[in-house]
Amino acid sequence: MTEKIAIIGMGQMGSGMARRLAGAGLDVAGYDISEAVRSTLVDEGLAMTDTLAAALAGRKLVLTSLPDPKAVTEAWLGDGGIVAHAEPDSVIVELSTIDPGTMTTVAEAAAGRGLKVVDCPVSGSPKEAGEGNLVLLIGADEAVIEEIEPVVELLGNTWKHTGPVGTAKVVKIVNNMMSMGNVLVAAEAFALGTAAGVEPAKLYDVLSVSGGRSHHFTKRFPNALAGNFDPGFKMELGEKDLSLGVELGRACRMPTPTASLVRNIYALALAQGHQGRDIVALLDMYNNWSAES
Repeated sequence: MTEKIAIIGMGQMGSGMARRLAGAGLDVAGYDISEAVRSTLVDEGLAMTDTLAAALAGRKLVLTSLPDPKAVTEAWLGDGGIVAHAEPDSVIVELSTIDPGTMTTVAEAAAGRGLKVVDCPVSGSPKEAGEGNLVLLIGADEAVIEEIEPVVELLGNTWKHTGPVGTAKVVKIVNNMMSMGNVLVAAEAFALGTAAGVEPAKLYDVLSVSGGRSHHFTKRFPNALAGNFDPGFKMELGEKDLSLGVELGRACRMPTPTASLVRNIYALALAQGHQGRDIVALLDMYNNWSAES
């Protein structure tokens, strides 16, 4: 594969994917709006450009991995953005977790310039991005998917076609609503179990093979029991994704009372100082409440 690839947005996920693709021998150039991020990644050996336009030049496969809808809109539709400066006939793959309305808006603008668009949010951690073990949700025409399939297979061994552009964002939002709720209920239940006298390691040993377990319980709670709350998925991103779910419910005129409650508790965790920590720090919050009672 000789494809030259630009990656716009070099945070934890974007840089993890850049390392994976560069390590596979592909020609990857990254760009991030933060000069400090660019400098750090250059020191780590990743190829970076100082402008978005420079990253796009001569590269007909572009991946965007950005924190929120505002950042996506600016990167795609801004005066110096992707739609204005991408090479003709480029394929633009949008990997962020954003609302489907923003996704379809930027896709329509790109299509107006003859660019091909893939809606492709991912499920997994920065570590899994670097290892090529992501799950990719893909909304696009099947002919366009075939064009990027070699790159998709490098990023993840599991991918699912959800339908047209916009549908993958919907699936990602509802998946994350489920995931954030799973972690919250597990944290509350686990803290109650230990407050009632069960030794934490023994409680985890039993719950990890019992009916209440979830993917995120067995993945994240061993770190929490070791006192490790380094972010695989930051608390503020969990709150953001829950907000996207609530807003999607409003757009569909469907009440989402459970997601609204869960979002409020994530917001409470942020207010109590858990910014920048993994979502499993919800357990630390509950344990602190128990110690204060």
